[in-house]
Amino acid sequence: MLENTSQNFQLNPYVPVTARTPPTFILQAENDPVDPIQNSLVYYAALKNAGVPVEMHLYAEGGHAFGLRRSKFPITGWPQLVEAWLGTIGMISE
Repeated sequence: MLENTSQNFQLNPYVPVTARTPPTFILQAENDPVDPIQNSLVYYAALKNAGVPVEMHLYAEGGHAFGLRRSKFPITGWPQLVEAWLGTIGMISE
């Protein structure tokens, strides 16, 4: 998300965020060796500024591409968080 930017905490201009951007759930492990946590923080801020419904969860452990497989880390419970969030925004019944 920070690529193609001239400042440290700036959204990539090729990642448009408007009020029409769909509601977004952001999940990331802080020890992700591929995507820096700053990407998620910048995207979250852009979504909030545009008035887009957004929820973000950051976890200390989990690495990259943790997916749905169970692990010993708390991040493994993320599917239940998404389900609860989708209920709160009216996308699924609670």
